Amino acid sequence: MASHKFMRAVRVSEFGAPSVLKLCSDVPVPQTGHREVLIRVHACGVNPVETYIRAGSYARRPTLPYTPGTDVAGDVVGVGEGVTAWKIGDRVFTTSTESGGYAEYTVAKDDSVHRLPDGLDYKQGAAIGIPYFTAYRALFDKAHAKAGETVLIHGASGGVGLAACQLARFLGLTVLGTAGTQEGMELVLKNGAHKVFNHREKDYTDKIMEATEGRGVHVIVEMLSNVNLSKDLQMLAYGGRVTIVGSRGSTEINPRDIMVKESSVIGVAVFFATPEEKSSCAALLSTGMGDGWLCPVVGRQYPLNMAAQAHHDIIESPGAAGKMVLTM
Repeated sequence: MASHKFMRAVRVSEFGAPSVLKLCSDVPVPQTGHREVLIRVHACGVNPVETYIRAGSYARRPTLPYTPGTDVAGDVVGVGEGVTAWKIGDRVFTTSTESGGYAEYTVAKDDSVHRLPDGLDYKQGAAIGIPYFTAYRALFDKAHAKAGETVLIHGASGGVGLAACQLARFLGLTVLGTAGTQEGMELVLKNGAHKVFNHREKDYTDKIMEATEGRGVHVIVEMLSNVNLSKDLQMLAYGGRVTIVGSRGSTEINPRDIMVKESSVIGVAVFFATPEEKSSCAALLSTGMGDGWLCPVVGRQYPLNMAAQAHHDIIESPGAAGKMVLTM
């Protein structure tokens, strides 16, 4: 077990603005229970969903006070009873934690822990969890995307978007992406997209349709559906699927757009993945990282005491460029 009894961790005692994220230095190091491991955290990913939970606007509300964060990368420093897959000293990343990831130590269930390949650093390890498991779920478990189809990653320069570009490209899809900044667009092209479009341009959807020679796209992975869903339905090919990964409000659509193409709109929530779905995703990711075609892109980095700034920036910044991480 860790020699320290206390650690630094971000605590939320009330729902609200980013300022409710408080760094405390006297938080007890969590204890491992049955089939749990204790991890010394080096980096933790920041995901948009964590800002919705913190604001109190998300469907699931944790019991206050709590520490946010699910995607950590670090070293195993303690193992609970019943743990056979992990030993002290293993380099790992997680897809969820029991005690929260914005902290120097966290406890995770042994089946939410995955080996961090030697070729990746801890910051990259913190960029895997929610982004890659969500991208895989959207593309394959939900949209059943197949090699040869065309996919549009709508908002492709953030964590989930870049993961989706890499996965879709490697698995044989034609990949179109959008971003809102020049930097973001370049990043999207570097990470597997065949073509990229600026979603701040007025006529960008026309350009996407031109790129498909008017046929439309088979699958859309949508990060901001309250803004884009109506346009998405008009860009789909017959039998096309829109997977909804993110939304920040309500929107108006014309159901006829779905009828005339017999298309589908499918919600994606990685929280509901079954153990079988998780393990097949983990197997593909492990292969991809080992072979080098799957490589997490780290964006802005913040020390733990700047978690509130990170929460502000992930929502307010003009465009994502890689995965935002906190470093310990």
